[in-house]
Amino acid sequence: MRARKRKKEPDEDRLPLIQDADLAGKVVLVRVDHNVVKNGIIRDPYRIDRTIGTLYNIVERGGRIILMTHVGRPRDKKTGEITCDPSTSIEPIAAYLERKLHSKIHVPTFRVERRRGIIGIDTSINLAIKDLRQHKIGGIYLPNTRWFEGEEATGELGESFTRQLAGLADVFVNDAFGSWQPHVSTYDIAGYLPSYAGFLMQEEIDHLGKVLHPDRPFVAVVAGAKYDTKIGPLNELYKRVDHLILGGVIYNTYLCARYNIRIAGVSEADINAAKRLVSQDKKAHKIVELPYIVEADILGKKVRGKYRTVEIQDLVPGKSYGYGLDIDQRSFSDKKVAGVIGSAKTIFVNAVMGYTPHFTDGSEALDRTIDKNRAAWKFYGGGDTLQEFKSLCPGLYLAVLDDALYYFFTGGGSVLKAIEKNDAFGMKPVQALIENKKALEKGLTR
Repeated sequence: MRARKRKKEPDEDRLPLIQDADLAGKVVLVRVDHNVVKNGIIRDPYRIDRTIGTLYNIVERGGRIILMTHVGRPRDKKTGEITCDPSTSIEPIAAYLERKLHSKIHVPTFRVERRRGIIGIDTSINLAIKDLRQHKIGGIYLPNTRWFEGEEATGELGESFTRQLAGLADVFVNDAFGSWQPHVSTYDIAGYLPSYAGFLMQEEIDHLGKVLHPDRPFVAVVAGAKYDTKIGPLNELYKRVDHLILGGVIYNTYLCARYNIRIAGVSEADINAAKRLVSQDKKAHKIVELPYIVEADILGKKVRGKYRTVEIQDLVPGKSYGYGLDIDQRSFSDKKVAGVIGSAKTIFVNAVMGYTPHFTDGSEALDRTIDKNRAAWKFYGGGDTLQEFKSLCPGLYLAVLDDALYYFFTGGGSVLKAIEKNDAFGMKPVQALIENKKALEKGLTR
């Protein structure tokens, strides 16, 4: 299939690229999104593997690497306290890279203060950097960036941490497409060093352009555990799609607002928020309703006799229902649903349709139905979406890894944020790279 020429983004020529950087003999600070550890175990190495091309390129061109990523949320949002423990350590990631690259990856340790995390980077790292330059070690991997007190701080704390990071290296490379939050390690640091986009960042932005300027018909499939977190991206997506398919709690919320019913676990506030979408769709008719949902009496295991299939056409206004925990796989055999998916030219999926790990039939049926469309661009966004695909359809996943019409984004939240902004270059860490290039061209470096 020949794709039409993609519309060029305004900032496309302004993005500084790693291939234009002078790396010979330089220490390169690389921000990656290796947030793949849960309770001390790597859940899926996909996001690590996708950055190896950038790392190899740096070393092949004479650069020496210092890596950094965030893992989880060690900072309590209410109290501000930071907990540094093995559950959010980067140690498993460093060990994985050592096995993958056959090279020693050094993880420095710094003093941790109770409640405050790591206060800063001290001079003990200088010996490791000397070893790095002399090729005695293959790389350095800093502790979880969110263990550092200054990572999410503003004012002097953030400024101090930025200067400490900048003092480690000669060049900064951002290859963390999935980390869209403007923190010190993704945003502020780009104002202090010559800064460039890594190969993964470039590839993700390029494919994001194909979502923002799709071949039509364009079908989006969106699900989620909360409606309020998806309102912005969902409203923006609705404007640009030809058809929208919903799943998870988002679909439950829509059904409540559309049919004046109550489904367990859906808040009144979310129902009221969804009424705007329902009102829009009465005119545009873009939402494709999945005709069969799985209702359950309990939120948990799949207990025989405690769940059943309910047809949307049988919903009774004013009635309360149990938990909507999955989409019955028969929904994807429905003539209208299958027809919409089968005739699409671009399909974007950010969806786990059921309550995992027990209700998975809907997600599997969705993925297999999408694969029957052999002509469409298929874009999957988000770690949970990808993990579900790999778990439920392992054979299909392996078969499509090298299929040019499939693309798996490493950061679903970043894709939705860019869709909400209607700009592939709109995320602040990307804008920081562009601003740095402008400053370098004008000779305004720090």
